[in-house]
Amino acid sequence: MNDLLDLYQEIIIDHSKCPRNFGELSGATQWAQGYNPLCGDRVKVFLKMEGETIRDIRFQGAGCAISTASASLMTERLKGKTRAEAAALFDGFHALVAGDGRGTPADLELGKLAVFSGVREYPVRVKCATLAWHAMRAALESKQEVVSTE
Repeated sequence: MNDLLDLYQEIIIDHSKCPRNFGELSGATQWAQGYNPLCGDRVKVFLKMEGETIRDIRFQGAGCAISTASASLMTERLKGKTRAEAAALFDGFHALVAGDGRGTPADLELGKLAVFSGVREYPVRVKCATLAWHAMRAALESKQEVVSTE
């Protein structure tokens, strides 16, 4: 258990201090904003779609370590994925952090995202971990209003 906790902390700290794909995406074809009223986290997710494929994805905003790390890892995981693959990853990630973990399909490779499994033990942190994911889903659906975790 300590090894998993150490890995969790290492990945979260790394991605929160040095987020990947951070900043505005010039030429974005779609974008959406997310807001967590409980803690004030804000994120904007930018997508550059080519047909049904996410060719590029970036985010910007301000949030806690969990929120920032989740957005960073999400962008790494979703580059090159189709809308359908992104939707499946959203569902799998949400089940991982908000559910009992058994709702995640066995064939869904979450990779590094699996370090967020411990978040479900802290319900208030689930909203932090899923904020960027909700914004990404809204961007895929071309919803440009601010999405909330409430």
